[in-house]
Amino acid sequence: MLRTVCACSVFWRAPEFRAKDFIENIRASLADTGLEPRYLELELTESVLMRNAESTGSVLHVLADLGIKLAVDDFGTGYSSLSYLRKFPIHTLKIDQSFVNQMTSSPDYATIVSAVINMAKSLRLHVIAEGVRTAEQYVLLQAQQCDEGQGYYFGRPMVAQALAALLQTGISPTRPQ
Repeated sequence: MLRTVCACSVFWRAPEFRAKDFIENIRASLADTGLEPRYLELELTESVLMRNAESTGSVLHVLADLGIKLAVDDFGTGYSSLSYLRKFPIHTLKIDQSFVNQMTSSPDYATIVSAVINMAKSLRLHVIAEGVRTAEQYVLLQAQQCDEGQGYYFGRPMVAQALAALLQTGISPTRPQ
């Protein structure tokens, strides 16, 4: 069943990820907030992952050893090498919204989305569809057994106070089931 995404995910840019004190900053942030590492997911694009793959691998393995989950954001739009899916301790693939947006109007895009979901499942990776905007996309992703979806179909971005209120009162009754 396709679920909506509401998690503590952080997107990292190359300069932040390459900083010498990156891992120390992550550890300090976890200590300061009291957040258990298993609840933190760091999102990196394929291009960030593939720049200096050797040093990237060592950083990712340290993060994974801490219990932090790692996601590849905008999957399918960057480097074409798939070897990093086994080389790095990746937990999640996030299908780029450009594929999801076109999947209902183009059989080619629907095939790409299906192939990514099947590949991720075969590799025992979690898969999230980004940019879900319509009920038709939602139904197709459910049929493909996509794990989660995010996008305007489920809700618009909101300020922290509104999210806190929503979490305290429960999920909106208008949310799709």
